[in-house]
This record gives sequence, C-alpha cells and structure tokens, in this order.
Amino acid sequence: MAQVRVTVDGVNYADDVEPRTLLVHYLRERLGKTGTLVGCDTSNCGACTVHLNGQSVKSCSVLAVQADGAEVTTIEGIARDGKLHPVQEAFNEKHALQCGYCTPGMIMQAIDLLGDNPDPDEHEVREGIEGNLCRCTGYQNIVRAVQSAAQKMKPGAHAQTDAPVPVAGGGN
Repeated sequence: MAQVRVTVDGVNYADDVEPRTLLVHYLRERLGKTGTLVGCDTSNCGACTVHLNGQSVKSCSVLAVQADGAEVTTIEGIARDGKLHPVQEAFNEKHALQCGYCTPGMIMQAIDLLGDNPDPDEHEVREGIEGNLCRCTGYQNIVRAVQSAAQKMKPGAHAQTDAPVPVAGGGN
C-alpha cells in the first residue's frame, strides 16, 4: 500500500491505496465522485477528464499515487452554492448533450480550454476538445455551448468563473 494525500473539490483526503490504483477508480470508488466516468480505460474517450493542479487530465491514465500532494477538481466540484458553472449552464442552454455520458469530461475539458483561450473560434474549440469523444451529437451544439460560455465568462459579462449562475429551474 502507498499513502496518497490529495485535495479533491476543496476537501483534503489521506488514504492508503494500492500503487496501481488509477485516479479515476480512486475518485469513484474511494471518494464517491461518480460524476467522473469510466469510458474506455485507455485514455481515448475523455469521459474521465478531471483537473489536476488546474490542468485537464484523463484520470484513467494517472495513478492515484501520482496525484499525491495535488489538487483535483471533478465535475462535482465546479458548481458553487448550488449554482452551475457557466460552462455547465451553457451546455444546458445550447442542448450540448444527448445521452450525457461524455458531458462531465467534455465540460472539464472545455473549462481548461477556456482558461487557455478565453475567446476561441469554432476551429479552436473543436481542436481543444478533440481528445473527448461524443458518440451522440455532431459536436455542433457542444461547440456552440463552449463559445456561449466564453462570452458569459468574459470580464464584465453576466457570469464569470468565480460568480456562478443560478441552476436552471431553480425557482426564480
């Protein structure tokens, strides 16, 4: 066994894990972060995308012990006070999902993309999410959602990353 200390969604954890335990399995099975999905176990689909020290990674390709001392953010950790992150809101508004299986990883990748490029054009969005597969949509609504979120997250816009927007249907 090896000890791993991580901060996940703002909470500190210290656990003994098998050295071969993948981060995705640690998050899901030990911490109950089931929004991080297992899609392929080969890093091809991106359903398991999380942020590790602020950068998107496919958690099926990272050992839990490699995350020792790191900060991990999962899809469960991006909403604040019951309010969706602007990218989550945009995916909802632009109908950027069908079955929803790819959605958590796609959203996490989109947030990372927008951190690097706050105003991407269509080509840049497609390139930025190319490691995340969606088998249901034609990606067009996903691209629209990412661009919509980019506009909302601009300084002075309606919603910024640190000022989440209300949850849809939240009883205005």
